[in-house]
Amino acid sequence: MEYRKNDMVTLDIVDCGTNGEGIGKADGFTVFVKDAVIGDRVTAKIMKAKKNYGYGRLMEILTPSPDRAEPVCPSARQCGGCQLQALSYEKQLEFKADKVRGHLERIGGFANLPMEPIIGMKDPFHYRNKAQFPVGRNRDGKIVTGFYAGRTHSIIENRDCVLGVPQNREILDRVIDYMETYDISPYDEVTGKGLIRHIFTRYGYHTGEIMVCIVANGSRLPHQQELVKALREIPGMTSITLNINKNRNNVILGEKIQVLWGQEYITDKIGDISYQISPLSFYQVNPQQTWELYSKALEYADLHGEETVWDLYCGIGTISLFLAQKAKFVRGVEIVPAAIEDARRNARLNGIKNAEFYVGKAEEVLPDYYADYAARHPGENARADVIVVDPPRKGCDEILIDTIVEMQPDRVVYVSCDSATLARDLKYLCERGYQVKKVCPVDMFPMTVHVETIVLIQKKTS
Repeated sequence: MEYRKNDMVTLDIVDCGTNGEGIGKADGFTVFVKDAVIGDRVTAKIMKAKKNYGYGRLMEILTPSPDRAEPVCPSARQCGGCQLQALSYEKQLEFKADKVRGHLERIGGFANLPMEPIIGMKDPFHYRNKAQFPVGRNRDGKIVTGFYAGRTHSIIENRDCVLGVPQNREILDRVIDYMETYDISPYDEVTGKGLIRHIFTRYGYHTGEIMVCIVANGSRLPHQQELVKALREIPGMTSITLNINKNRNNVILGEKIQVLWGQEYITDKIGDISYQISPLSFYQVNPQQTWELYSKALEYADLHGEETVWDLYCGIGTISLFLAQKAKFVRGVEIVPAAIEDARRNARLNGIKNAEFYVGKAEEVLPDYYADYAARHPGENARADVIVVDPPRKGCDEILIDTIVEMQPDRVVYVSCDSATLARDLKYLCERGYQVKKVCPVDMFPMTVHVETIVLIQKKTS
């Protein structure tokens, strides 16, 4: 049977897509249905039809899945932030582990994977230490803040996200009160007019320090001292800043920051290492699971105090400094100059002297270092005992993996946010003298489809 747009179909949901949508079949025609979960029997309306598959809108749940959960957040279905709140957390973890395994098997060609159990959370809510709330007006002209609906810039009003910290609500209430009191307009993306674009927050889980950064389409805030006074009443307030962004684009933060009160950064800890975090710093948003991830990285690196370690895509040095506690020397590489400044400052903050950091593309810095070392030491090759990579979603460039292979590290620890590109890179390494020894998914982002994976790759012994 051929299905067309607006047709109604009854489906048994038998699988889950990579974006969390339910997957069902009708007469061999595959339908992806957002908000349906495995085990549901549903009625869906075809919204887009291709030859062999289509996308449907959930119209009615005829028989709910035994794994279906009542979303904690009333905005879960409209908001684009959570994709899996309607699925029990136990089933979410199963889905994520299967996603990693499936990619490694299908793309990487790996069988009999040495996978460890996925590391989940005891409490999968209120874990995010960072939030960025767009500000606008609703149809009635009222100032609102919340999150964008999926694939749109329409704001779903919500001041109490269940993934964020409870302090966010108090911050948002006070900023919106200030805007209403002094008749300060939110930014309008269509016209480019208005002042307040986003309210950006960070929270130090171990220190209790709070940062508020107002992203504005201007260089100053009217009556800013009244806003500062209101925000300072919140316990833990440490940093209040203004971020200037006058650009007509979708980038949230501009490059210029003014301190309105306190300091430009807050401090937080992962294990025994302290980190200073500014509004522009990259820092993992789930500190509880970051500790789990980094502890696993340290375990896989198997350091005994004599190793030279390279940490590629090191950000503000979070993993580098964690590894430096056990290594002889760590070299970190990151393309963002401000992140390297943060890394060096964080090394000084912790009294760590056995780490140095390079600005540049990992796929350029490491090969250049390797070639330069060979030129300065004829007959010798630069070597690393352990190389840690934590690349963006696109994975590692081929030239970088080639250099890793030439440097012959005993172990490579690969931290990935995209198991598809991870599978591709692992296949490449394993065709060049390495083997996968351990794989461990880590749920850094409960209620979403995202999953981190950490892999130990070891040089084959002849």
